[in-house]
Amino acid sequence: MNQITRPRKDRAVEPVLAGSLKDQAYEAIKHRIITCVFKPGQELSENAVARLLKIGRTPVHQAFDRLNTEGLVDVQPRKGVVVRPINLNEVIEIIEIRLRNETFAVRLAAERASSAEIVAIHDVLAKAGGAVAAGKVETMMLLDREFHRLIARAAHNTVLADILLKLHERSLRLWIISLAAPDHQGSVNDQHHKIFQAISHRDVEAAENAMRAHIDSFRRNVLRNL
Repeated sequence: MNQITRPRKDRAVEPVLAGSLKDQAYEAIKHRIITCVFKPGQELSENAVARLLKIGRTPVHQAFDRLNTEGLVDVQPRKGVVVRPINLNEVIEIIEIRLRNETFAVRLAAERASSAEIVAIHDVLAKAGGAVAAGKVETMMLLDREFHRLIARAAHNTVLADILLKLHERSLRLWIISLAAPDHQGSVNDQHHKIFQAISHRDVEAAENAMRAHIDSFRRNVLRNL
């Protein structure tokens, strides 16, 4: 595999830490993993991470347990905690499931989305255009996630939305890697606009085709950059 290029740091999207200390530790560590600040395969020391976050070891330990459950870190004998490497087979499986479920979700969204939900999707696209122009990769990734989350909600199927939420969380490192390629950033924005236009025009077939083309493009770009 090619070496993964970490995108330029975008300080504007550092997570705003709130809630319990273990939640703060979880959000801060997860953010560094999905943005590849903590690189795939990197060993993480509880002491070092606690010092970095200026927080105690106990919430860091609890955060590692949660991230292990979510598949973002592995706990290995004598090595401790390691950021889970990106596995090619898992990448392919994630994309296969996205193709099956997100094309269905966007069909439902084209049929069921309310006017307010369509406006919300449009607003995210407007922000994404500014992020692309400014080259803010982390902001693009977060808005990309929000775009797909809003479509899942607009499908008005809570089980499907929950499945896609978990799937998207597992995809975030792949999104940041894909969006780090400058030639892909504008094309993603164009693809999102095509999906939005199909939803807003209630064109179910066009929405499905646009989503399928979008995920196929994502697949090609991710596999090229891994």
